[in-house]
Amino acid sequence: MSGEMWTPELAILRGFPTKAERQQWKQEGIVGSESGSFLQLLLEGSYESIFLNSVTQNILNAMTIAEEGIDSYLEKQIVTFLDYSTDLEKSERQQLIFLLGVSSLQLFVQSNWTGPPVDLHPQDFLPSVLFQQFSEAKGLDAVVLSLLILDGESVYSLTLKPILLLLARVILVNVRHKLTAIQSLPWWTLRYVNIHQQLLEERSPQLFALAEYCIDQVMKLENLFVDDSGRYLAVQFHLECAYIFLCYYEYKKAKDQFNVAKNIGKLQINLTGALGKRTRFQENYVAQLILDVRREGDVFPGYELSPAPTPQEHLTNNFELNDDTVLNEIQLADCEQFQMPDLCAEELAVILGVCTNLQKNNPVHKLTEVELLAFTSYLLSQPKFWAIQTSALILRTKLETRSTRRMERAMRQTQALADQFEDMTTSVLERLKIFYCCQVPPHWAIQRQLAGLLFELGCTGSALQIYEKLEMWEDVVICYERAGQHGKAEEILRQELEKKETPSLYCLLGDVLRDHSYYDKAWELSRHRSARAQRSKGLLHLRNREFKDCVECFERSLKINPIQLGVWFSLGCAYLALEDYGGSAKAFQRCVTLEPDNAEAWNNLSTSYIRLKQKVKAFRTLQEALKCNYEHWQIWENYILTSTDVGEFSEAIKAYHRLLDFQDKYKDVQVLKILVRAVIDGVTDRSGDVATSHRGKLQELFGRITSRVTNDGEIWRLYAQVYGNGQSEKPDENEKAFQYLSKAYKCDTQSSGWEKDMTSFKEVVQRALGLAHVAIKCSKNKSSPQEAVQVLSSIRLNLRGLLSKAKARLEAVTLKKAAPGAEHVLWTWGSFMEKLLDQGKIDDKDLPPEPTEKAFPWS
Repeated sequence: MSGEMWTPELAILRGFPTKAERQQWKQEGIVGSESGSFLQLLLEGSYESIFLNSVTQNILNAMTIAEEGIDSYLEKQIVTFLDYSTDLEKSERQQLIFLLGVSSLQLFVQSNWTGPPVDLHPQDFLPSVLFQQFSEAKGLDAVVLSLLILDGESVYSLTLKPILLLLARVILVNVRHKLTAIQSLPWWTLRYVNIHQQLLEERSPQLFALAEYCIDQVMKLENLFVDDSGRYLAVQFHLECAYIFLCYYEYKKAKDQFNVAKNIGKLQINLTGALGKRTRFQENYVAQLILDVRREGDVFPGYELSPAPTPQEHLTNNFELNDDTVLNEIQLADCEQFQMPDLCAEELAVILGVCTNLQKNNPVHKLTEVELLAFTSYLLSQPKFWAIQTSALILRTKLETRSTRRMERAMRQTQALADQFEDMTTSVLERLKIFYCCQVPPHWAIQRQLAGLLFELGCTGSALQIYEKLEMWEDVVICYERAGQHGKAEEILRQELEKKETPSLYCLLGDVLRDHSYYDKAWELSRHRSARAQRSKGLLHLRNREFKDCVECFERSLKINPIQLGVWFSLGCAYLALEDYGGSAKAFQRCVTLEPDNAEAWNNLSTSYIRLKQKVKAFRTLQEALKCNYEHWQIWENYILTSTDVGEFSEAIKAYHRLLDFQDKYKDVQVLKILVRAVIDGVTDRSGDVATSHRGKLQELFGRITSRVTNDGEIWRLYAQVYGNGQSEKPDENEKAFQYLSKAYKCDTQSSGWEKDMTSFKEVVQRALGLAHVAIKCSKNKSSPQEAVQVLSSIRLNLRGLLSKAKARLEAVTLKKAAPGAEHVLWTWGSFMEKLLDQGKIDDKDLPPEPTEKAFPWS
């Protein structure tokens, strides 16, 4: 943007002026102008007064009104004022419209997020002629809400004063190209995006594209983030960007923005351990997880450019735990060691942002809860700002609902958070301090949280009462469905449809009755713009395993709104069922792009790549899946197979260890065979290294396996192969191979029925004779004759046992012709062992030949 920034813009972004700025405005003559009076009202929080001002009335009122939409009417009036009004200078006209747009947004936030309730109605600032087509104010609200629908995603039906958001959109989005004198306009447009998105059922691609454009425009402003004032604003801007990226599944970008904000403030934020007590009767101090925050230097020397703390009596009450065992907060052994610095609003907001990022990027787990509670405890120990206090308390109540000792406080705290919206003691100015950096939920979301808590406690009636009051019919349906009152759920929806037909209600009725006709009705009613209708219809097809129809519905829904994480995942599953692996790969790829920590999507993406014979891609995607969920044993099973296929032998060994962590007696002989063959043959792995280098790791793995799985002869034989199978030049390796082969032979002969099956019998005989060869080799390296005799005696017993079994089998008529050579071979080896034991030594030329297939001519 060209030109100089209007002087009050920084103060408007900040929410308050400094003394120096007020003095400058007087010198520049801003105070006495029309825009100066608007500016004064805005900074005082008197947003209603701006709408009741005669200038606003003149802008928004027209002598004649054509038949057009209310959004078109508002835009036409504003453009007319900007282009044709002769009473004021062009720059001042732009300033007035800008201030009107900011006031609209702030007043809308007050009406739906912060409170206290707003006593302003559209009739107070819009011409009465405009209302002639509406029988009541609700009719206007319904029209405006329909205008706020984006990408087929509906807006919350009980949104208060929606006309204010529509006016803000007209000024901050539709006519922003005419407000060239306002350099900070893109930042306010970004704030509008943040607010509008929270009203929609799903993410809007239109809003995300607008947000990215605005972020880019703000980053180009050279004079916005300079000097001390710029550092405070820079922290706020990067935090707001981070929350936008989090909302649209851009987790890496969000993390980068949080880090930038933290680095500007030069904060060190670390979870650490400290000795402390958590219970009243605890005698010894033990390690507790706490948050340690330190500054690197004095980045913010004066706090006059940061919002002043709100008096504590005007903040939401932080209830004590009042438990007979657990302390309200951790009692540290050395409080001096972890003294908290006195933090300003931006620094506290950075800590809250880091906490939010931690929550978004970690699974729901007990350890994650403890870490998040350390953050909330720290934030609540410095009660200074309404938005930060509210955000921290909301997070803490969500975490505490899982604890029986903290459930009561969570209930009381949630009730207090819901009630504070109506409280008139805290001004809107205090509530809006640092508001856009905290992601405070709208007031109906807090009431919904309260209803959910009541429902979990079994207070279904109270929960239903809140849900019905909020017109959250989906939650009402869920309550009745869980209570088994399916008929009541249908009755409620039909009653609401009699009052007014909406696509959302028809979709809910379709969900209850599982009837496609209601989704079709919703689709027609929305004029083919309801992403929800096709989404719900597709899910019903998926439930009925009608995969082809399901894919068509999901594709239609995604064409309207491509930022639907759940739909992309379901579409991928449907394509997998249809064996369209190209389609499933595309769907799951989109899914992991939206949510990079979705382990199931990564796993399914790897399955698609495996079926497409793209095994290297499958290997990489499984690595991503394991980053997201390290505890998913099915992913590890896929990982070990894929690692083996692509030649990542080291990773396959690591995966086998992990599967042993999950299943004590896990075994996969095929994988072990491949690993052993790769190590013995010196196969080159995917990185170009020879697999022989993994021999030590493989030996360690077999040691762990055989300590748990002791009755599998095949595993013992593979273990022996890793040590050379008795043919090594190292005597100690031959000794180990002999031990493992002996255990393998024992496992074979202890299994039932092997002597009755000729194939099994032949294998056992061959293994016994092979074991005899290894025994002879080992006996030569024994230090004493007694040890050698002991080794050979065990082998002689094995051969004698087999000889007796062979004789028994040869007596059977059916086998006399089948195995004429078996007895001879066993007798030869038995005689050899007898001779060896008697003489104590033997020449190698007397050693019988190793058994071959010809030695056993049975078929």
